[in-house]
Amino acid sequence: MATLDSKIPAGPLAEKWRKHKVDMKLVNPANKRKYEVIVVGAGLAGASAASSLADLGYKVKNFVFHDSPRRAHSIAAQGGINAAKNYQNDGDSVYRLFYDTLKGGDYRAREANVHRLAEVSVNIIDQCAALGVPFAREYGGLLANRSFGGAQVSRTFYARGQTGQQLLLGAYSSLSRTVGQGLVELHTHSEMLDLVVVDGHAKGIIVRDLITGAITRHSADAVILATGGYGNVFNLATYARGSNTTAIWRAYKRGACFANPCYTQIHPTCIPVSGDYQSKLTLMSESLRNDGRIWVPKKKEDRLKKPSEIPEADRDYYLERIYPSFGNLCPRDVASRAAKRMCDEGRGVGESGLGVYLDFADAINRLGENGVRERYGNLFDIYHEITAESAYKQPMRIYPAVHYTMGGLWVDYNLMSNVPGLFVLGEANFSDHGANRLGASALMQGLADGYFVIPYTIGDYLAGQKPGSRPSTDRAEFKQAEENVSSMNKRFLASKGKEPVSHFHKRLGKIMWEHCGMARTKASLEEALKLIPALREEFHANVKVPGSADTLNQSLEQAGRVADFIELGELLCRDALTREESCGGHFREEHQWPDGECKRDDEKFAHVAAWEFQGDGKTPLRNTEPLNYEFTKMSVRSYK
Repeated sequence: MATLDSKIPAGPLAEKWRKHKVDMKLVNPANKRKYEVIVVGAGLAGASAASSLADLGYKVKNFVFHDSPRRAHSIAAQGGINAAKNYQNDGDSVYRLFYDTLKGGDYRAREANVHRLAEVSVNIIDQCAALGVPFAREYGGLLANRSFGGAQVSRTFYARGQTGQQLLLGAYSSLSRTVGQGLVELHTHSEMLDLVVVDGHAKGIIVRDLITGAITRHSADAVILATGGYGNVFNLATYARGSNTTAIWRAYKRGACFANPCYTQIHPTCIPVSGDYQSKLTLMSESLRNDGRIWVPKKKEDRLKKPSEIPEADRDYYLERIYPSFGNLCPRDVASRAAKRMCDEGRGVGESGLGVYLDFADAINRLGENGVRERYGNLFDIYHEITAESAYKQPMRIYPAVHYTMGGLWVDYNLMSNVPGLFVLGEANFSDHGANRLGASALMQGLADGYFVIPYTIGDYLAGQKPGSRPSTDRAEFKQAEENVSSMNKRFLASKGKEPVSHFHKRLGKIMWEHCGMARTKASLEEALKLIPALREEFHANVKVPGSADTLNQSLEQAGRVADFIELGELLCRDALTREESCGGHFREEHQWPDGECKRDDEKFAHVAAWEFQGDGKTPLRNTEPLNYEFTKMSVRSYK
């Protein structure tokens, strides 16, 4: 059984991080040059971590499977990044951001981690502005803020609808500087396919060059995974198609516990599915809910009418009706389930009946079309490109879709997994969002982890490792891990199946969405746990992977990733079945209040579920870390 020591510092909540930094062991500057750190991933968390550690003096190797770190999925975040600076003088504070995040996560996150995130948020904006990120500004030059779901203050900094792109360019410029200085060794087109554990510590990785097919071994004193989320287990999601679970899943199979995999976020403002031919879904930023009003017809028979033909009296602005305190800016899980209820009642719009309207008529009357264009023009352009409809003239049609995963590898307060020397940052870990992430908090966590947490905490670990003692790649552990990767590739290429990899990914996604999507039941999950193992067997028996392993072979890449998704899908459903409650993004229909809201069971499930791999074909072990709330009180969430 794994040991889950959260290493949360003692003392008052607001003093924990400061005191912890004082108490941590240090590495002197001369010794830092003797340590080597591997960073896998170069999105916001990975790029910020790699450049920050390089600036501190560590030798850094950065691996990314893209042709450039600029293609990391962080670029897709649109709406903004939270920080408790209270520039709007509307009552915000570090504590309020902490409380909103904890409440938004349905009281399933650690108090200490969330408070630290709120504390360092105020530094992130200054760091990014110094890197040249062009945040929106008020007329007088001060940085602008807007409101986002789950908060009653305006704390979200933004760069039109391109915030993720601009923040990533800032982090990438910092990474590029350290690469140019010879402080970071950047490996593009390089996919991590296994973790190497030596004497119980993470000491390296096995990498495949996606162009040449060459498999190489890399040793280090510590390994950092910043490889994003696993939402593509559902196939159709707002993630980039390349986003996958392979790095953290292979680490899981080497002993790192996987925490809360069932906590998957459904985003309420996605462009609805239009057909089986789609490879991904497109998100419309949550920022649109600032000025857009969400509604459906009051009468079922009106759902196929043009929106302009439905008078105001016959429209149901259901979020404003059900949640008057927060209205259209209630949290994502709440808004998504409300949209599903409207469609289940037969009032969904569009041919499929799986859609609701996001209407900007009031905003255009108030601000003028140019005013709306200044705020959201590029988002409206994206919508027009995909739907051939103008949101200036008629409401957008939206529907919930998979967007983010709050689960991930278990980490302690130092962001280290239960495997010593293996650190996990950003969406790849489970630590900060509980059962539901508030909008604009993903960018905040990624940069907080990379710029302001890991530079301190990794030193505390490395100080206990003898300088220059990292193992040789000739050791048996490296050889065994490389053979594991090579044999897996050979099995895929030797398969005489008839179906392409995408065939199985689509089928997995359908199982996951229908049986473990926005709503889950004991019966649906038990059915999924029959269907997924059968799909796994069929996949390995009937998948067709053409080509060879010693050249560019995207079918081979995808085969490994989908194999991991199938195994993860089974664990996700098992976690959802075991958690007999509803909380945040995990909604079990058997556990809800009469008004349809989540019904938690704090007595039995106020804990982190951390699954431990026991071997292929064996049931994983479920470890738990109790969530002790010393400074806040668990209560029933209400946004009414």
